[in-house]
Amino acid sequence: MFNGIVGVISRDMAIDLGTANTLVYVPGRGIVLEEPSVVAFITEKGKKKVIAVGQEAKAMLGRTPDSVETVQPMRDGVIADFMAVEEMIKYFIRRVHNRKSLISPKIMICVPADATPVERRAVQEAALSAGARKVYLIQEPVAAAIGIGLPVAEPHGTMVVDIGGGTTDIAVISLGGIIYSRSIRTAGNAFDDAIINHIRLKHHMLIGQTSAETIKIEAGTAIAKANGKTIEIHIKGRDLKKGIPNQIILGPADIAEALTLPLARVADGIRIALENIKPELAADIYEDGIHLTGGGALLEKISTKLSRETGVKFNTPEDPLRCVAIGTGRALENLDDMKDLLVDV
Repeated sequence: MFNGIVGVISRDMAIDLGTANTLVYVPGRGIVLEEPSVVAFITEKGKKKVIAVGQEAKAMLGRTPDSVETVQPMRDGVIADFMAVEEMIKYFIRRVHNRKSLISPKIMICVPADATPVERRAVQEAALSAGARKVYLIQEPVAAAIGIGLPVAEPHGTMVVDIGGGTTDIAVISLGGIIYSRSIRTAGNAFDDAIINHIRLKHHMLIGQTSAETIKIEAGTAIAKANGKTIEIHIKGRDLKKGIPNQIILGPADIAEALTLPLARVADGIRIALENIKPELAADIYEDGIHLTGGGALLEKISTKLSRETGVKFNTPEDPLRCVAIGTGRALENLDDMKDLLVDV
């Protein structure tokens, strides 16, 4: 299927424009950029000026004076701040092309499975305003399937569940077409919120979004280890009873308990998808398993948890975080073969 792979370095770009992170793929080079989806502005004489994008801007979250604003412009996989997204894409184009201002690349961007026509058009217009000469859109779970290397063109049902920062996208693909697609507004950010709420309600301590994300990445688990080695998780924040900084020590069981509800919502979405497809497709999926991608797939024991909840086995690729970006890039490299999988605006 991928017989038109670009043999030379291209000026064109594929962008996985995520709620938490943005990845950029260039044909002939692969993934060249991976940055947090954060923009920092300073207000001078009533006008906003970009002072940082990506990792530099993320380091400012919660630590800025009144004159500086940090923005996470993507919410639930769609644009929440048009100007910030435009500036972010401009920054990525300059970074990829060594700050050459005359580059006008073709850009392919992935969008959530249930993005509305208005939301899709906003993504297209932001990229065009940032300097793209042509913009293509592809659904995130479809891009993930291509990135894994699944046989999406064959008469065989394939299900992909992509757990990103803002949305969990579910798609069933067969014969090069999308049979079923759905987005759940429960994903990585909801996992962070669940950890924050659990620690606030049960331990009377307030922690920030960045701390919750760190806990999830370093010590997060969907199932507490039975009879396993106890890991101490040191959490620093503000004691809500005393109003002063403090530290508590939790274990994996606490994090697993905190994530119970958002993981149940993801499992419910998968069950609904399985109930709404034809028996032949369900049989294919039961035989092959469900393919789990996105940053959420890195949560320890999540595939085991979801398998218990749905009764279907889950497969996690070697690099689930980059599957969508790689698939978006391969779709750009093979536009003629991929036209039926692209999204109309």
